[in-house]
Amino acid sequence: MRIDSIAAGGEGVGRLPDGRVTFVHRTAPGDLAEVALVERKDRWTRGRLLRVIEPSLERREAPCAFYERCGGCTLEHMTYDAQLRAKSRIVADALTRIGGLAVDAPEVVPSPNEHRYRNRVSFALRRTEHGRVLAGFHALGDPDEIVDLDGGCLLFEEPIARVWDGIRRNWGPDARRLPSGQQLRLTLRASSTGQVSLLVEGGFARGRPKELIDVVPGLVSVYHRPGEAVPDLIAGAPGLPETWGDETVELSGAAFLQVNRAAAALLEQHVMSVIGDAAGLRVVDAYCGIGLHARRLARAGASVTGIELDPDAVAEARRSAPDGAVFVTAPVEDVLADHLPADLVILNPPRAGIAAEAAEVLAANPAARIVYISCNPATLARDLKRMGEAYSLESIRSFDLFPQTAHVETVVSLTHNRA
Repeated sequence: MRIDSIAAGGEGVGRLPDGRVTFVHRTAPGDLAEVALVERKDRWTRGRLLRVIEPSLERREAPCAFYERCGGCTLEHMTYDAQLRAKSRIVADALTRIGGLAVDAPEVVPSPNEHRYRNRVSFALRRTEHGRVLAGFHALGDPDEIVDLDGGCLLFEEPIARVWDGIRRNWGPDARRLPSGQQLRLTLRASSTGQVSLLVEGGFARGRPKELIDVVPGLVSVYHRPGEAVPDLIAGAPGLPETWGDETVELSGAAFLQVNRAAAALLEQHVMSVIGDAAGLRVVDAYCGIGLHARRLARAGASVTGIELDPDAVAEARRSAPDGAVFVTAPVEDVLADHLPADLVILNPPRAGIAAEAAEVLAANPAARIVYISCNPATLARDLKRMGEAYSLESIRSFDLFPQTAHVETVVSLTHNRA
């Protein structure tokens, strides 16, 4: 099979002689590959790569030692330029096929760091019945298997690599210094100064996390969340001080920031450039998180309302908010209409995109402009279609915040079609 392109999930795409599309991980556009079909549907199939007969010029040897089995990355076998081209096509295909928009493939701004870029990493931990502890990422194509990873993984920043190795060396037999439970989720977050916090999700008894902080240099706090409750600090310093561009913030256990600080800076600069002169604007910053955009725009003279569901994020947003920035704790779709009309609406939702009700509100009560920051081209395209003909696409640019994966961040600017 000849591979033609890369799908949104990172699989190579080819076709059978009968025309059915086939998805095959670890292939690159241009490869001639021998493939074993492992799943067959009426309109598509899924294959497993057996061997590459003729390698594409876009292929390389994956530099990470864990890549063969690990599902954390999907594109590391491709050159970095080829990854960027693939992501550009993924965005254009989604906007055309799902959104019904006639767009050219957008520019994808490369990440300043191809490896060692993640400041936040989550690992799955499993205690086996034989006393062994496995902790790492899920295997490619097998979510029940955990690939045991140390700090040699090339995804995360150096401070996380050092602290992760220190935790693994010092968690004790059966990882008894961590909270109990057969399966846990461990999230490490590094600040710009190299301090690292650990959030443990799952389990019940809290273990002995203070002992970990005492013996692992760089680990400054441990949080625990046994269920859906707010994470509870169980050892170390409350909050993780972080400098993010021109903002100084303090992050709790689960607060959101982009995982690629260098690429995020380029994206945020672009957003502010697209907005232009903010003085006097009425702005709604929806899904605002800790309020970085809201605070910057308020300092530039705008009147900004930030809307965010997470109360901890709102508390941090309010902590050092300048005059002109106020924050509301609520689902965006419940309160958005209360804050329209506006000169500008910023949308920065999670991967699921905006709720259908929010799209309907924006179509019925249009803002003069919308800047939509998306981490999922499919839901971005869906949401643009939901807003119908109320807006025109002004600009689009993508940013590679997630090298070695098929994920891509996209910034779209829309203007209202005034009657």
